[in-house]
Amino acid sequence: MSAEHDTDPAPIGPGGLAGLASLSSALTRSIGPENPDGAPGGGGLATDGPGAGFARELGPGWKVRPNIVVEPGERAELADITGSGTIRHLWLTTAQPAWRQMLLRLHWDGDPQPAVEVPLGDFFAQGWSQYAPLSSVPVTVAPNGGLNCYWPMPFSHGARMSIENLGDQPRNLYYEITYDQEPAQRSTGRFHAQWRRSNPLATGDEHVLVAGVEGRGHYVGTSLAWGVNSRGWWGEGELKFFLDGDQEHPTINGTGTEDYFGGAWDFHVPSEGYQAFTTPYLGLHQIIRPDGLYESQQRFAMYRWHVPDPIRFATDLRVQVQALGWREGGRYLQRHDDIASTALFYLDRTSAARPAPPTADELETL
Repeated sequence: MSAEHDTDPAPIGPGGLAGLASLSSALTRSIGPENPDGAPGGGGLATDGPGAGFARELGPGWKVRPNIVVEPGERAELADITGSGTIRHLWLTTAQPAWRQMLLRLHWDGDPQPAVEVPLGDFFAQGWSQYAPLSSVPVTVAPNGGLNCYWPMPFSHGARMSIENLGDQPRNLYYEITYDQEPAQRSTGRFHAQWRRSNPLATGDEHVLVAGVEGRGHYVGTSLAWGVNSRGWWGEGELKFFLDGDQEHPTINGTGTEDYFGGAWDFHVPSEGYQAFTTPYLGLHQIIRPDGLYESQQRFAMYRWHVPDPIRFATDLRVQVQALGWREGGRYLQRHDDIASTALFYLDRTSAARPAPPTADELETL
């Protein structure tokens, strides 16, 4: 890296205006259906696409290819970037029932193993495939299903992004991937996201969010889609972070599920019940209540982004959460709820131990 780049200002991160007026040698590129490789001057050149019929009187440059169609069983490549840089913003949208039927994958620096392998909706804390407004610094979900992500994702010599349709219907997908072309940055971790589900959580088990991750890095985010399978309070369980050789007992041990997500006392406001909230770094942004018909169980979605407070580890990481409620006589009840988690972290390597990709049946929001 040249001295010129050594003194360049750091790229502006989300959530702050400090340094916004400083100039950088980075160049912005954007990949989407209208410019599939992000080439300079390469946008709006399509002559055929889903919008061709609508633009028949206008011609090229008039929204001829605003989206792609991902067929059942297809794994569509959204981006194949060469060189070094940082992805700055993702925007995607598709039909909400498909949010749990499509797997988003990202690969860094030529690694054949993905660092990100997560259902599309869960990546944006929309695990129940029903739109829930979310206003936070790194993730925003806007009306009516605009999925936005600002997690910085650096790479040294390449990045690939794909999406796989595990459903039985073709899906229209609109997307834009904005990134900086810039020299590789020193000491930057690679972004990772992993999804796991316990449905139902077995007796004596704790739900595992991350396991077997080796290397140096920092944990930056948790989102949970929690389906309640029995009556009563469900969130007495503690979040646990096992760091750097911890075995039976963790270094970080929380005090309760709602406490970890910034709430207190069961998220219960007297005379009002559960109260949804969304803030820059944490929230309970979705409450799905029984309707007396087909929505038979309570379901919740919540997030916590460790942006100002990343959890740093030197050699290894494991994260898990208990499912606890109350039984009569002031005793804890081990619950058997449906818990799906997305865990986000940066690591000093391009891939990590992860579970096998889920099947379509394992993803269903039943």
